[in-house]
Amino acid sequence: MKNSTSIRLSRISLALALALGSTVAIAQSTTGSIFGQAPVAEGESVQVKSTSGVTREVAVGSDGRYTVGSLPLGSYTVSLMQGGKVVDTRSDVGLRVGSGTEVSFAAASGDATSLSSVTVSANALPAIDVSSVDARTVITSQQLAKLPLARSAEAIALLAPGVVPGYSGFKSGTTGGSLVSFAGSSVTENAYYLNGFNTTDPLSGFGGISLPYGAIDQQEILSGGYGAAYGRSDGGVISQSGKRGTNEWHFGAQVQWAPAFAQGVSPSSYYVTGANAGNLYRRYSDNKSWETTESAYVGGPLIKDKLFFFAAVEGDKKAGNSVGPATSSYNTDYEYNNPKWYTKLDWNINDNNILELTGASTKTSYKGNEYDYDYATNQTGDLNSFDTSTKNSARVSIAKYTSYITDDLTLTAMYGKQKMTYFSQTPGYDPSLEYISGSEFENPAITGGNSIVNSQTVLTANDPNHRATSSNLRVDLAWKIGDHTITGGIDNLNSHDVDDGETGSAWIYGYGDPATNISDSPYVAAPSTGAGGQDGYYVSKYLYSTSASVRVKQRAQYIEDSWQVDDRWLVKIGLRNDQFTNYNPSGEAFLRMTKPQWAPRLGFSWDVNGDSSLKVYANAGRYYLAMPASVALRAAAGSLYTNEYYTYTGIDANGNPTGLTQLASSTGGAVSANNEYGTPPDAKTVASSNIKSEYQDEYMLGFTQQINADYVWGMKGQVRKLRNILDDICDTTTIASKAQSLGYDVDASTLNGCYLSNPGRSNTYRIVNPAGGYYSVSVSAADFGMPSAKRSYYGLETFLEHPFDGKWQAKIDYVYSKSYGNTEGQVRSDIGQTDVSATVDWDFGKLMENSNGLLSNDRTHQLKIYGSWQAAPEWMLSGNIALMSGTPKTCIGYYGADESNPVGYGSYYHYCGGVASAPGDAGRQPWQHIISVSAEYRPMWADQKLGFNVMVYNLLNESVPTSTYAIYGSSKALNTNYDRINYFSTPRYVRFGINYDF
Repeated sequence: MKNSTSIRLSRISLALALALGSTVAIAQSTTGSIFGQAPVAEGESVQVKSTSGVTREVAVGSDGRYTVGSLPLGSYTVSLMQGGKVVDTRSDVGLRVGSGTEVSFAAASGDATSLSSVTVSANALPAIDVSSVDARTVITSQQLAKLPLARSAEAIALLAPGVVPGYSGFKSGTTGGSLVSFAGSSVTENAYYLNGFNTTDPLSGFGGISLPYGAIDQQEILSGGYGAAYGRSDGGVISQSGKRGTNEWHFGAQVQWAPAFAQGVSPSSYYVTGANAGNLYRRYSDNKSWETTESAYVGGPLIKDKLFFFAAVEGDKKAGNSVGPATSSYNTDYEYNNPKWYTKLDWNINDNNILELTGASTKTSYKGNEYDYDYATNQTGDLNSFDTSTKNSARVSIAKYTSYITDDLTLTAMYGKQKMTYFSQTPGYDPSLEYISGSEFENPAITGGNSIVNSQTVLTANDPNHRATSSNLRVDLAWKIGDHTITGGIDNLNSHDVDDGETGSAWIYGYGDPATNISDSPYVAAPSTGAGGQDGYYVSKYLYSTSASVRVKQRAQYIEDSWQVDDRWLVKIGLRNDQFTNYNPSGEAFLRMTKPQWAPRLGFSWDVNGDSSLKVYANAGRYYLAMPASVALRAAAGSLYTNEYYTYTGIDANGNPTGLTQLASSTGGAVSANNEYGTPPDAKTVASSNIKSEYQDEYMLGFTQQINADYVWGMKGQVRKLRNILDDICDTTTIASKAQSLGYDVDASTLNGCYLSNPGRSNTYRIVNPAGGYYSVSVSAADFGMPSAKRSYYGLETFLEHPFDGKWQAKIDYVYSKSYGNTEGQVRSDIGQTDVSATVDWDFGKLMENSNGLLSNDRTHQLKIYGSWQAAPEWMLSGNIALMSGTPKTCIGYYGADESNPVGYGSYYHYCGGVASAPGDAGRQPWQHIISVSAEYRPMWADQKLGFNVMVYNLLNESVPTSTYAIYGSSKALNTNYDRINYFSTPRYVRFGINYDF
């Protein structure tokens, strides 16, 4: 039987959730709220006061309810007041970001300081938050200190349901860390926030800036159902709130060490097809590394109750060696240095006005020395060359102002700026040596079966002056009117990418059927037509160059109503309007998507029994995605991407081909499959004139139920449908043919290489009229021979949780899901393509035949278990288990049963050995079973301020393939790399730590 007092106190908790703070909680939120019930009495009010000096007092309404919203995170004392005197008090009330915390008073008793009849959990939320309609996971600093995790925002995000590791080759543009996928979306479709400021990589969307691990107060992971205040993502949100100073000074330090001797290794990778089948490709057993992390923090009052300060620093260093593949057999001694810092000032100007200033910085640098390595003897030789060294940095400055104009009206304004630098250089770079690629395809009749290369390790060189900035302005106003809380505001984001670009050249060796054209369009003759090509071996001279300074302007307005229908029903109705504009190097807009892009949001929460024991909730919404700055480099800045093909009769000591015979081509020289010959296109012609942003619709339905005082369980169904995509189409022949059918005199060779479009829909292109002006040419998806764009995700989650009760906490979460369609999104994981919205997909209709299948981020089963146990006053034991089914494999080859190459892309069609092969038809990668454990000892003799800890990641040392090479070649000329392992999951490592907190 349930406790009657608990029922009485919680039955109106949903009604109380019309609290200003809880209803305006958004993805970027850094605040929470306190709400509750108190006996109705004359002159009654509730006062809340935090350890950081924030004090607010609100009247108790005639219905016995009160709300204090938009409160900074922290620990609060909540007091029931009458006639200016304290009646009852609750202390140590903790807030969670974006959520409401209930504190109710049962009865007034003038001298009481605590009420035994009221159940209030200090520093914990009620088991069920009936005020939320979204899918969020909040991980607190207390949990981070216990759980065995890698020290990154993405590792924390993997605790949330539906979040899975992204392709191992995709890395954060600024930090170099691994990335994650939310509910089937690509890794570039996520948004990152730091204290409410958008830190998402403005260049390509690969990751974002995060805090020093010890400075994280809470990390919020949203995987669906975001309110109208949020946009620019159809993946997920990773939002970190940093710690702040309080009225007590605290400081601490930590040292962690992951030694090489305790590190596991991945298996070796072998060729499995073609002439090299069975040969060793890459050995990992000789790789070793160690890592140390040193961090410290300090925080406290500069002026008690008024001005507070917090600062944290972190230095991370990783060093080791890595043996490259047999085709580039170097043993690289490397070193990474990744310093971070964070600082925050909180000024309580008065009880109604707060100013917060945040500064943060992250840097990452790399350097490496490459030594000769003999695969036959496992021996490392002399220094060969220096690897390209990099130095990247990002610095964030944020100011946020909050004004409680009245108890019912709150204004917040935030402005932040992010400055980034990207520097790289190769010590001792020798421009006279050409990079050699594809050495495994050198003619063995010339090489004797041993690859010939040189010491050049640089394929492309970046502009050392590359830098970028982004700024974010938000203004939000929340007004509580009766049973409604209306919130509205603007969300403006500007980014500027300066001197971005890279240049590269190489000799690329190839092998194919000697009698088949290397390409039909653009035409390149068969290898057998040139001297030395009778066995199908050829080489191309590759040239690549991009260089630009570009900018992006994004604007948004939103309004949302949180309507308390009655004491059991809460409805949230919102509408957002986004506008996106991308500019080319000349400052001309080439993407202008400023017509209203309405994104409706609708959600409800139903307290079924009226006692918070069972919540049913649902959400439906539309989400638009902007294009990052890097889209301009290939689409609007005049990129160069050509290959000139030859046969050869010899190879010199540096790997350069000799005895060259140029093969016939459509241009008589170098060709570009995408017409990228270095000429900047007219800005008005870069994109279709009727282009629309990528957007996705999402639907959720779920429930959460309190089984008893100790356990909560629930289920949630989630559906995502990608309704529109933005990518490039390069089939200029079809565009020219359609123009000619309309009577326009158009030469396909004069068109842009590719056009930004909405694949799967009808697109209207502007084509320059030699006589002046533009032709308007509409081309349907059927004209291109393309299917409708499709990406669908279905997920069903169920969980069981035991909240921390002072002794132990655990959560078990299982997700069954399916992600399928013909487009992953902005990038393509199966081939590791990072060109945002300029992937191989959709370039030509024939590339999209048989493309509908399981997508790269599909994982049918995900089981996550994590928790901690206070085994004794001095001992804390924790665990984290992730069991996930493998991702789909892809096999792509030449086109059709005759294995031809009609659009000149080589082995990139959805055929495998002449047989149709949809994504996933080639099988799956193996399951991953990652079991991590940790233990911490805090001795009483040190007042538990001193801690000793050890963590073992991947206790079983299971290292399985996560990616294999997808390019098959043809049945007459197998690509020897096909199905070899590209990446393994991280093997075991052990981390020791000592920390002191005072």
